[in-house]
Amino acid sequence: MLAANVSGIETEANLNLMKHLILVRHAKSDWGDPAMGDHERPLNERGRRNAPEMGARLARRGINPDAVYSSTAVRAMATAEIVAGAVGFPAGEIVADRRLYHAGVETWLQTIAGLEDKFSCVMCFGHNPGLTELGYHVFGSKIENVPTCGVLSLEFETTYWGEAVGMKPAVVDFDCPKRKPVD
Repeated sequence: MLAANVSGIETEANLNLMKHLILVRHAKSDWGDPAMGDHERPLNERGRRNAPEMGARLARRGINPDAVYSSTAVRAMATAEIVAGAVGFPAGEIVADRRLYHAGVETWLQTIAGLEDKFSCVMCFGHNPGLTELGYHVFGSKIENVPTCGVLSLEFETTYWGEAVGMKPAVVDFDCPKRKPVD
């Protein structure tokens, strides 16, 4: 791959030929305080246990994101910080995006299409039903539910995120805490 040209303008030669998108549903959250608003709910004990495990699984697979985006909900940001930390991504560089809080398919597609093409691997943290609906949109009936802390990994054979939203992924992986690790 060529380095950026002197003018700093992105050229097709210095863009990766594959885009890797990792979609993660927030880990299990606490429903113990009925007065607490949905946006403020923290992770519960199981969520605090599952998030590092899923992060470790991604790290063992060599996942190294160029960017991480998360819903602004407390439970999503906490999951993002834990998982991103496990793969060596600095928590302070996570982009909090309010649009991802209960985003539907259209918002997810717009968000993905708007990612910077210089990023080869992007990790996004969000919620159901939007993530399951997005999975169904991309794969049809193969995805019935993305459980808490579930991970959908997609690879698209393109250099542009805007093209990825109209493509079927070349490589797909699904993992969740209840599945036994293969490695």
